[in-house]
Amino acid sequence: MVKNIAVIRGDGIGPEIVEQALKVLNRIAELYGHTFSYTDVDMGGCAIDKYGDPLPDSELKKCVESDSVLLGAVGGDKWNDVPGPKRPEKGLLRLRAGMGVYSNNRPAKIWKQLADASPLKKSIVDKGIDFIIVRELIGGIYFGEHKTEGDTATDILKYSETEIERIGRIGFETARKRNKKLCSVEKSNVLDSSRLWKKVMHRLAEEYPDVELSDMLVDNCAMQIVKNPAQFDVVVTENMFGDILSDEASMITGSIGMIPSSSLGSTTCGLYEPIHGSAPDIAGKDIANPIGTILSAAMMLRYSFDMSEEADAIENAVSAYLDAGYRTADIMSDGMTKVGCSRCGDLVLENLKKE
Repeated sequence: MVKNIAVIRGDGIGPEIVEQALKVLNRIAELYGHTFSYTDVDMGGCAIDKYGDPLPDSELKKCVESDSVLLGAVGGDKWNDVPGPKRPEKGLLRLRAGMGVYSNNRPAKIWKQLADASPLKKSIVDKGIDFIIVRELIGGIYFGEHKTEGDTATDILKYSETEIERIGRIGFETARKRNKKLCSVEKSNVLDSSRLWKKVMHRLAEEYPDVELSDMLVDNCAMQIVKNPAQFDVVVTENMFGDILSDEASMITGSIGMIPSSSLGSTTCGLYEPIHGSAPDIAGKDIANPIGTILSAAMMLRYSFDMSEEADAIENAVSAYLDAGYRTADIMSDGMTKVGCSRCGDLVLENLKKE
């Protein structure tokens, strides 16, 4: 069966890191007898330069009609002066809404080989870091009305019960597949939207008696992630809180360059991307870390294509690469061998074997 993958290389380091992920996918196809068909899609700054639009309807259509989407990164200083509605990031928001992907799942897992790279104390890291943040993706303040009148600006934060319930179910279902612990994060001591969030989550909990539900205010959660990350299994939260907390969580694992993510909705057509940005300052220098993108491709195989064995093979190849002492600049440490972006991809390929 042919799987059609829309490929958004994007801006900055995007083309470099996506190229390594495609090499890995092609090797998986050879090893397991699959066929992956790729359709290039322009989005972000490159689309602004080409079309004057960060995501034209024709490009969005390619993504919606695909089996899944692999994204590198978008944006950069070059487009800082572009008017708000036409900025590169607006293309990403439009893509998420157009695909109907309302759940962004970001794992925060420390690889044992990189334990020393975590900024946290060894005594904290030794307890383990392995949790997932489930972030609501197409609602909340990012998608509310934005308005500036004179010297006053307003941004509307709004959630419906339906929006909260559908992301809440993703949280409970994810926890059910892991360690059956779900932490719902909000700001119910201040915000009406958070009080509704808490009400809906507790109503849903009655349908999942096997999952332990806890509540945590977002400011406390930000502190607990660095104080005792081992307490978390699955965290579910709204859009802006999830955006901030998932970036914080990624840094305690040692490098933002290692973290993949998946965005899913009601179908198996998902959006897969590393959580880091386009890093225009290192673009074209062959020093970016492609592992987050390679692992995003593995998540695509697992969650959209039901190819768990193939996903395991990629993750095992990454682990073997790390075991051999190779590191890109962002995670380089004493005694390790520094490699560039392309060489990193080649080394992962060398360790990629059929399970």
